[in-house]
Amino acid sequence: MDTLTVLCLAAPLLAAALLWLPASRPLGLRLAPWAALPALLLALAAPIPYEVDLPWLLLGTRLGLDETGRVFLLFTALIWLAAGWFARAWLADDARRHIFAGFFLLTQAGNLGVCLVLDAAGFYGFFALMSLAAYGLIVHDRSPPARRAGRVYLVLALAGEMLILSGLLLVADATHMPAAVACLILGFGVKTGLPLLHVSLPLAYAATPIPGAAVLAGAMINAGLLGWLRFLPLGEAALPGAGSALMLAGLLAIFYGVAVGLTQRQPGALLAYSSISQMGYFSVALGAGLLAPELWPLLLPVVVLYALHHALAKGALFLGVGVAERCGASRRVMLGLALPALALAGAPLTSGMLVKGGLKAGLADLPAPWAELLAALLPLAALGTALLMVRLLWLVGRAAPAQRTSASVVGLLAPWLVLLLALAGLAWMMAPQSLITKALSLGAQLDAAWPPLAAAALCAIALRLRWRAPMLPPGDVLVPLLRGLAYLRRRAPALPQWRIALPSGSRAAARPPQLESQLRAWGTAGALWLALLAAVIALLAGTG
Repeated sequence: MDTLTVLCLAAPLLAAALLWLPASRPLGLRLAPWAALPALLLALAAPIPYEVDLPWLLLGTRLGLDETGRVFLLFTALIWLAAGWFARAWLADDARRHIFAGFFLLTQAGNLGVCLVLDAAGFYGFFALMSLAAYGLIVHDRSPPARRAGRVYLVLALAGEMLILSGLLLVADATHMPAAVACLILGFGVKTGLPLLHVSLPLAYAATPIPGAAVLAGAMINAGLLGWLRFLPLGEAALPGAGSALMLAGLLAIFYGVAVGLTQRQPGALLAYSSISQMGYFSVALGAGLLAPELWPLLLPVVVLYALHHALAKGALFLGVGVAERCGASRRVMLGLALPALALAGAPLTSGMLVKGGLKAGLADLPAPWAELLAALLPLAALGTALLMVRLLWLVGRAAPAQRTSASVVGLLAPWLVLLLALAGLAWMMAPQSLITKALSLGAQLDAAWPPLAAAALCAIALRLRWRAPMLPPGDVLVPLLRGLAYLRRRAPALPQWRIALPSGSRAAARPPQLESQLRAWGTAGALWLALLAAVIALLAGTG
């Protein structure tokens, strides 16, 4: 089992190393789709709890699994495996597919490491590797929108890393807990799409190739949730201020994501706002755990099961959008795409109905006024999610070609079908019997049925009346924010600039552009990031 654990991290890193040299590149491309298989096997076979010490890794690292980590590793590995096989067919004619595969594998190694690591220094190192390597996925096609999305993503990712580092150091100091909690909520909130920290998600999801977007939305976004679960004092001490703030932010995210998502014209951007909305449910649940610690033992299993459901549903939706784009919006494809859409909307007999019912039950015992407020708002949130999914199906059906445009049909369909099957069965297989019994009751079925039916009726009326939703650009508040900053920059007085006089055409004058091009090289940038990560990890290890 220890060898399999090490192989979980070594497999993607070794495959990425093979892509470095042209001679070994074909082998690396053949192995890349299989890189997540050891992690999937470990999630299925490892005893719980399981732990292994690796003193030679990152100044000493503990890897292992508890029940939460096992579920996160299971759906994370499954999504990476499906996306890897999908990418092989999706990028078959892309001359730069080896570059995408390299960043894909580095990001995968970081994401799997986050699920496996049990110490703060290792978690930070793998989380940073995942976040920074994902930049290469976002800017892969080198288009202006992709470059803009990459810049916004990188700025927020680095800000999040600094907040997480500050939070971990404050936790280690143990004397500034409120500040530590605030830093951790905001730092991981960049990944989970907290309001005002969400602006990179719509840009990134819309710009990234479909297999990369599937792992961004299905696997990586949940790494932020796992960070909250690992490092926030959930169930330990009551923090009513932080809990109430996180619950309010979650409710804002739920409804804001729906409202702005309905104005989107691109499926990837719409799914990003759907993710922002869905992650709001987790913020509400974790805020409840900070507000009322006695409820956390009941909420934790539901939160983990909800993460499994959302990850598989969002991964299946993104791959389904890609299948429709390449294979055409046939009746069978649209029916397959409707399955995760219905699950996300919480339709009867879906995993969404199962987990949303469990979440409502867990939140019902909150002190006033939260229980009454959530009882009134969560059904409206379900209607909003259903409206988003109906609009997604309409956008995909309208934009997809009438017939297939890709010869690699099996390579696209097979991984998508695997995720659809996992979505249909895994949550039900892993749920406690009490939750299943309650979900199958007649009252629960009726509660789950009305939001999708009402959404379909409202959309039919809107189509009949030819009502057009207003359009907001992906990133929404980022646009006026950048315009405001540009205005302030124009109005600000010019600052003095100091320059070193250099002879025109000298070697010294030509050095900065040469240095910049060297820093942009994959190998140089990677070495610098590794050195920086090593320094930060050494600092964290020293505080432990």
